[in-house]
Amino acid sequence: MKRVQLTAIPFGTSSGPLVILSDKNSLDSLDAVLNATEMAFLRQTAELDTHTFFFPRPGSSILVRLLKTESTPAASLENARIAGNALLRELRQYKIGAVTLRNTCEEDRSLAFAEGMALGSYQFLKYFSKPEQKEKALTDIRLENAAEEAVGELNALLEAVFLARDLVNEPYSFLDAPRMAELTTEAAQKFGFGIEILGKEKIEALKMGGILAVSQGSIAPPHFCILEWKPETAKNTRPVVLVGKGVVYDTGGLSLKPSEAMDYMKCDMAGAAAVIGTFAAAAANNLPVHLIGLLPVTDNVIGSGVFAPGDVIRMYSGTTVEVLNTDAEGRLILADALHYAKKYDPELVVDLATLTGAAVRALGTQAICYMGTAPENIKSALEKSGWDTYERLVEFPLWKEFDEELKSNIADLKNLGTPNAAMITAGKFLEHFAGEYPWLHLDIAGPAYLRSANAYRTKDGTGVGVRLLYDFLKKQYA
Repeated sequence: MKRVQLTAIPFGTSSGPLVILSDKNSLDSLDAVLNATEMAFLRQTAELDTHTFFFPRPGSSILVRLLKTESTPAASLENARIAGNALLRELRQYKIGAVTLRNTCEEDRSLAFAEGMALGSYQFLKYFSKPEQKEKALTDIRLENAAEEAVGELNALLEAVFLARDLVNEPYSFLDAPRMAELTTEAAQKFGFGIEILGKEKIEALKMGGILAVSQGSIAPPHFCILEWKPETAKNTRPVVLVGKGVVYDTGGLSLKPSEAMDYMKCDMAGAAAVIGTFAAAAANNLPVHLIGLLPVTDNVIGSGVFAPGDVIRMYSGTTVEVLNTDAEGRLILADALHYAKKYDPELVVDLATLTGAAVRALGTQAICYMGTAPENIKSALEKSGWDTYERLVEFPLWKEFDEELKSNIADLKNLGTPNAAMITAGKFLEHFAGEYPWLHLDIAGPAYLRSANAYRTKDGTGVGVRLLYDFLKKQYA
């Protein structure tokens, strides 16, 4: 299907439906496009807190959308994104596939409005027999007087988010570990970042015990994907490493999930998808930052020779781990990747994973649970990007007392603590393998996959993490 494209155009050069962004303080500026009767209706109805107005024209139409100004700039931008998504209903009702945006507000939020429209227009129609009958997508958004560079940057970011959503939405019958590695290679070739893929033999030679244990019962071999984006303009001498959990399907292994908790487990590679999307956006927009991406990719299924509760495995770092629950598998593959990251002497390591149900129970789908050892200025910068993109974060503590829950009687560690604060003990497990470098762990289990749409965050895969990390990296290094 054709995805929406944004275009910058000069003022007044586009024909067709016109969407005017306004607020109650700038209504007088609409006198040039609306007649006296329409203006009277607009002023009267605006007082009733109506937000969208449709004025038909022969061969064209004018839609006026009133935007609210919120208490913070970040909230105002989010209001514009939500308003953009809400307008899609009107456009679909009148079968409008292309619009021009004109800003009359004192504060120009047309880019955020267009972003909400575009993100909300996403559809995953690959498996419908007649996708053309389902397609409702907006295809063209033209922004008057917008900077071409900013529009081009947003187009690339949207494409990266859509890539991450597509990957998460693919079913396991298509997206096993080898296919995940193949699609990551295709993305690298398309967007221009480097890739190296380690197959099972190399993983065995490195003795990555976490990845090998989790993949033991699968007919599909595990892969370890190493991505790199290193432009000549890179501002950092030591790389930023992004690690993404790539469990393409999670049955829970012998610690089998109930069926109602398994029907969406194709999303357990959303962390890896977010890293791929971030690399796509960084490369497409030539972001001046040296990035390394590490993606341990496997499934966690039941089969011959699976690892079992009670097993002891030796990790890539040499640490031994007593397995208490095979459904706590994500931390095992991430641990090997986090230890591998040490070879790059990284400036910062950020891992993303749909890791724990506890994170969902704590924060629902509205925020990312995070923790880590990075300095406060890095945490503050990431949290600010969380507000600016509305992929918000809540920090949880890594107090040493939580280490007690991971002590094993027969090994160096066990892979599960008590049910209480399980997202923190999962983080504490990862901290053991992160070593001395600055590190942040993002548990995206809540917002990564939605059972129903939340404004422009569409049902199923949301691509969460791509916009957040891109904004953070851009502000830190550009």
